[in-house]
Amino acid sequence: MTQTSDIPRPSDGDLARCAKAALERVCSGAGVDPSRYYSPDFVDHVNDFELHGLDGARASVELYTRVLSNLKIEVQEQLVDGDRVTSRFVVSGTSHGRDVRFGGITISRFEAGLIVEDWSIVDSLALVRQLGAWRAVVAGITQWRLLAKLR
Repeated sequence: MTQTSDIPRPSDGDLARCAKAALERVCSGAGVDPSRYYSPDFVDHVNDFELHGLDGARASVELYTRVLSNLKIEVQEQLVDGDRVTSRFVVSGTSHGRDVRFGGITISRFEAGLIVEDWSIVDSLALVRQLGAWRAVVAGITQWRLLAKLR
């Protein structure tokens, strides 16, 4: 029987690279399969809602790709503490004809080299300010419809 302490733990650099790749490759809607970085038991806490499993990871990406074309997520800074990686990132894209850019932070928890849980906060107010009132309402309705299907 193998004890947990006998299993080599991924290095801090490995965890940071995995968290960065998950944000920049999966969450940006580039078509990368979430199972490469996320556990089947993944739980995604984004602002005030929660999604589960690999389908939840795909749905989370869809929330962004439905509102932002040319979606790009760039990790700016990371901190590693044990099995958790905190990533500060910038989201950019185009929504209803306007280029937007806003920040966010995700804390990713790892088990066996895969992300099992994320806690994310994005600067939604910056997005609303950049879109303006009318575009923000349209984007909000799009998000609300998708979330209603998920619940």
